[in-house]
Formats: sequence, structure tokens, C-alpha cells
Amino acid sequence: MDTRRLFRISATALAAAGLLVSGCSAGGSPSEASASDSSSSSSGSGSAGPAALKRYYEQKLTWRGCGVPDFQCATMKAPLDYTKPGGTEIDLAVARKKATGPGKRLGSLMVNPGGPGGSAVGYLQAYAGIGYPAPVRAQYDMVAIDPRGVARSEPVECLSGKEMDAYTQVDQTPDDQAEVTKLTESFKKFAQGCERRSGTVLPHVSTVEAARDMDVFRAVLGDRKLSYVGASYGTFLGATYAELFPKRTGRLVLDGAMDPSLPARELNRDQTAGFETAFRSFAEDCVKQADCPLGRKSPADVSNRMKAFFAKLDARPVPAGGDRELTESLATTGVIAAMYDESAWPQLREALAGAMDGDGAALLALADSYYERESDGTYANLMFANSAVNCLDLPPSFTGPDEVTKALPSFEQASPVFGRGLAWAALNCTYWPTEATGAPHRIEAKGAAPIVVVGTTRDPATPYKWARSLADQLSSGTLLTYNGDGHTAYGRGSDCIDTAINAYLLEGTPPARGKTCS
Repeated sequence: MDTRRLFRISATALAAAGLLVSGCSAGGSPSEASASDSSSSSSGSGSAGPAALKRYYEQKLTWRGCGVPDFQCATMKAPLDYTKPGGTEIDLAVARKKATGPGKRLGSLMVNPGGPGGSAVGYLQAYAGIGYPAPVRAQYDMVAIDPRGVARSEPVECLSGKEMDAYTQVDQTPDDQAEVTKLTESFKKFAQGCERRSGTVLPHVSTVEAARDMDVFRAVLGDRKLSYVGASYGTFLGATYAELFPKRTGRLVLDGAMDPSLPARELNRDQTAGFETAFRSFAEDCVKQADCPLGRKSPADVSNRMKAFFAKLDARPVPAGGDRELTESLATTGVIAAMYDESAWPQLREALAGAMDGDGAALLALADSYYERESDGTYANLMFANSAVNCLDLPPSFTGPDEVTKALPSFEQASPVFGRGLAWAALNCTYWPTEATGAPHRIEAKGAAPIVVVGTTRDPATPYKWARSLADQLSSGTLLTYNGDGHTAYGRGSDCIDTAINAYLLEGTPPARGKTCS
């Protein structure tokens, strides 16, 4: 299992990524960067950047077809290091689908599915550009930018497919010193691979830098203010933008919200509790189903049987087709993958039944989808970019294995099912080759227009209390609550949620304070 503080959007909105939390900085603190808000020059595209960045803010994009009908793609330039805008440049992939009408065009609506590491361009083409409510697509140009280091934007690379296969199978619930050593060595090898293959870009993939890229894109598109829907980690990206550029912040929806004020260890522990909440909900449903492979005695018994099965796999993996096996770590990842959307629960029950009967192929397929592993054994760069951004945005959760051991009781209290593995998984940034440039801090974004923060009460990856906290921190934040299961809420079947968000995006009217949907 390897969640790595990964936050992914629901499978119903694409199995694209969707994920993480962090701090800030890299290339200047947020307060320093926000100076560009007031000292900007203007151009034909509205608010531009400081003089040193003028060439980027005033660049003209060459739009072209990109293989998907009605979508256009382009490449945007940005400085690799915003403190040295005259130096090395980075190429960023952007895409758009123009407003379809009728109705007044409201400008561009930028989207991001989270991650970090999720392709916003892929998300736009596969879901947002065709699946967002028709009135929104009618009045907004739907646009996206792959964040630096992600997918089409000079992607971070770390391991080969075979190396990644080995990495995902390493035991993340070590029982002795030999297994602890093997786990730490796998983290070191991963980090060394990232440095060897992507050393130039690695120090410059922070959330702050990605938010600055978003502002360049906003200006190039000709928008005076940014309108944006961010899911999961995308909420941290959007909140960071509002912190950096409050006067340029338009209609922001932050769905499945992060809490930027928390240190990495607390974030990991909170998310561990979130997955326990989601699994408990699954267990309560499972005992009502005739095909529940974990018994129908009680939800508590389901949890105990799940733990027992993981322990059995730890001792003896089961075949999963070809030369692959279902290990404890991969099985746990498969179960976690199904927690993001309650519509996946029937699939999980079937996969667990097969694995418990000696065929791990279906549960392994769930893990593969989480890691974005292709059938040919190659991997998308999701997990590479995820670690690269996370480890730059916040100091690591632990300084070494001894600290993990001391923290195990609190993680296991947060989740008897997942706690041990998630605690050890949080060790990955300890060995990162690039020192963190961000730190936990409150985001207030004083002077920003109203911002809508959406929280789901039984969200596994971004616990509801994070949404409450972010809405309280933001000086113009309004909390919209979805009382339900799954990760994120917009576009997942709640007419109440969708109506409230659509009204905000189209009319600028945020939901009433305290509004709850179910």
C-alpha cells in the first residue's frame, strides 16, 4: 500500500488522479509573492505580472487540435524558477473547450482533479469538458493546465515499470528489522531514481509555483479574474492561488478540501481516520448484502476479518494472473481504492471474494487502477509527481523508522484496519533529495471574492473536518456540506450540491451559510 498523502477524485469523475496536501513557498513566501497582485502591470489580457514576468503574461498561445473533438491544446512557457525569470524555462501543457452557448460568456473555468499528480488536461478531456453541467459548459470556456512535473508538463520520472512493480509490492507493515530495512531502502531507491531522472525540475514543482503558473495562464486567456473548480489536492492549489493573488480571485469552488494549517504527520493521521470512517461505512453496507465475503455478523466482525485476511496475505500472497501475485500491500491499496466511491463497493466485494478464494486478479486490478499501471506494465507519472510535490510542500512526517514506531499506536487507534501501513507509508519523504520549501500555515486570502468550500461527511481522503477548517480560515469562505459517502461531492449525483454550485458559478451567489445536502 502506498497512499503517500495521495488524494484522488472519485472514479465516477474519471479514474484520473486527484490528490495531496501541503504547505507553501518555493521561490518566495506567499506574502512575498502576493506583492505581484498590487505591483502588476496591465496588458490586453487584464492583470499581468511584474515587469520581469511580462514576456510570460503577454505570450500568445498557438492552439491546435489534440485528438479529442472540440478540444484545443497548446504549450505555455513559464520560468522554471520564478526568482530567476530570465533563466531556464519550462513547457506547460494547456487545453480548452470553448463555451457552447447559449447565454452570456462568463470567461474561462479552470479545473484541476487533484493528486498532486493528476492530469488536469486529461481530466478536462475525459470528464469536466463533457460531464460538467450543460449550463456551466455553455457559458464558460472549460480550461486546464497540467501542473509542472505532471503528465504532459515536463513530467517527473523516477522508476521503470519493473522497478515500480517491485516498489509497490514491498511490505509496508514490517514485522522485524530486516523488513524495516527493506522498506526504507525502497524509499531511498525511489527518491534516488527521481533525482537521477528529474533532478532539474524536482526543486521547482511546489504548489506555490503551480499556482503562479495558473495566474500566467489566466492572463494569457484574457481573464481579469480566475474562476476555478479544484477537487481534493486541487483545493489546496486553489486556496494557494487565492492567498497569492486575492484581487485576481473570482469564483472558486474547493471540493474535498485540504487543511493547509496542519503538519504532514497530522494530515496523514487524519486521512488514516478518514479511510477508517469510509471502511466502516462499507462494512455497515456489506453485512446487508448476500454476497459479502467478510461475513454478515456485524460491521466490527467485517473489520476483524479484513485485518485477518491482510495478515494472511502478509504471510502468503495469492496468485493474480501471469507472473504477478497479490501481496498484502497491493491488496490494501486495492481496498483503499474502492473507498473513494461507494459505487465501487460491489466491485470490491467481488474482488475480495475472489482473493479469499485464491484468485487475486480482481483486487490487483483495483490496485493497478489506483497506481495508474497499464496492462503493458508501464505506469503514468502520477505517483512520481505525487511524491515530488508532497515532499517539497511540507517537511516530512518522520525523521526515521524510530519515530514511526513510536507513532504506530496513534495511527492504529485512528484506523485498526489501515493504521499500521499508512504510518509506515508516511516515511517516504524522509529520504527525499530536495529539502522542503513549504510549511504548514493558515490561508486567509484576505480581499478575495467569496470562495465556496465543499466537504463530504464520510470522505475517506479529505476528512470533513478539513473542509470546516479551511472554510473558517478563508476570510471569504463559505462551507457547503454533503452528508454522504465518497470523495468529493460536485457532479456525483446530488442535485442539491450541483444546484448550489451551479448557482455560484453562473450567478456568483454562494450557498447560504450552514447549507447541508444529502
